[in-house]
Amino acid sequence: MESQNYTNHKRYYPPHHFVYLPLLAVLQVLGVWKSFSDEQNPLVWQLFSLVIFLLLFLAIMLRQHYALGNQNRIIILEFKQRYFELFGKRSDEVAEKLSFDQIAALRFAYDDEFKILLERTLSENLSGDTIKKSITGWNPDFQRV
Repeated sequence: MESQNYTNHKRYYPPHHFVYLPLLAVLQVLGVWKSFSDEQNPLVWQLFSLVIFLLLFLAIMLRQHYALGNQNRIIILEFKQRYFELFGKRSDEVAEKLSFDQIAALRFAYDDEFKILLERTLSENLSGDTIKKSITGWNPDFQRV
């Protein structure tokens, strides 16, 4: 990937943003127009418009996917902040060595156990599930959707 700057910082999911949503919008307009202009089959076009509307609604509901992406980003930032607070130094080098599953699992440990599990994870490459099973004092996260 090229380095990021102002002109290329936006992120699109091309099949969703440039194919699926425009296609549904065109089909919705067509369906509504035909339901009024086709005197022989207005009910068919109304049903067609309803189905397209439901598909469009479902596509918009995919925004939940984007919300989860943001939550994942926040979890990584929380890890970096916590690492800085506990160790007094930047975590970029450490964070690059860990997978998201490992970072997400470590957030359930309180500070003392976090330090121990982080060292073990870096030396033994523990999986996220193994980290979670190793936690004795669970620090819950009730805000994850």
